[in-house]
Amino acid sequence: MNAIVTARSIRPRIIVVAAVLAMLGLLAAAIAGGAARAASARGLSWAGRTKPVIVLEHGAWADSSSWDGVIRILTREGFSVYAPPNPLRGLTTDAAYLRDFLTENAALAGKPIVLVGHSYGGAVITDAAVGDPEVKALVYVDAFIPAKGESISALLARPQGAGSCIGGNPATVFDPVPFPGAPPGDADLYLQPDKFQDCFASGLSAREAALLAATQRPLAANAATDISGTPAWLTIPSWAVIGTADKVIPPALLTFMAHRAGARITYVHAGHLSLISQPGVVARVIVDAAWAAS
Repeated sequence: MNAIVTARSIRPRIIVVAAVLAMLGLLAAAIAGGAARAASARGLSWAGRTKPVIVLEHGAWADSSSWDGVIRILTREGFSVYAPPNPLRGLTTDAAYLRDFLTENAALAGKPIVLVGHSYGGAVITDAAVGDPEVKALVYVDAFIPAKGESISALLARPQGAGSCIGGNPATVFDPVPFPGAPPGDADLYLQPDKFQDCFASGLSAREAALLAATQRPLAANAATDISGTPAWLTIPSWAVIGTADKVIPPALLTFMAHRAGARITYVHAGHLSLISQPGVVARVIVDAAWAAS
């Protein structure tokens, strides 16, 4: 009898618990289904659209491998990505080199392009994209965004540029090395080892910074004083990733330039190399720009 009573008393509870679990299961399924649909929608949202090609321009004291983490993410998302070398010989020369890559490369013909520049590469894409109808978006990653008539050195001389770790006495920052065919007074500028780690590669491990320092590509001195032409951001939508701990280009200057260009800004807790330390954030901004451009 007790067993019967107990069973009878337990059965309603089992039914209630089962009903609650079923409801929770349905709710979880609905949530999971919604998440799956959202993920599916994100993956299928390119249906009927053309995915832009992503072209990445590295800056001074770096090379195309600085984009490795970003490239891995973008290619996983199905983007075609190119990271051509930046000659680092001067703004006019470097912009012309990139412009030819964009306009004369058969692999890019007729395809929309999202052009991304890091650091000095931002000045290069600003000049290279002018008049190119295939460039649909510009993304600046801890980058210079000059206006017409400005140089990198002039931008760093602005009040917002105060405190840049590559400012001050050049003899304590750079190791100049002559190169064949250099114009009078020009030379390749290498960052001194301590400046590289504490300034350029701040936020990275000592081992990673040492590797980057050993493989750094120098910037010709005259590139810092070359004058920018009419900026592409006047007619092409732009985005900006700003490292809040950037010691090379102070965040105040990065923000000033980005606001002036009308860029959509994403702040990230990183130093000057957010493309290496925070590739996921950088890739997400590039994807956002690609979506808007498609």
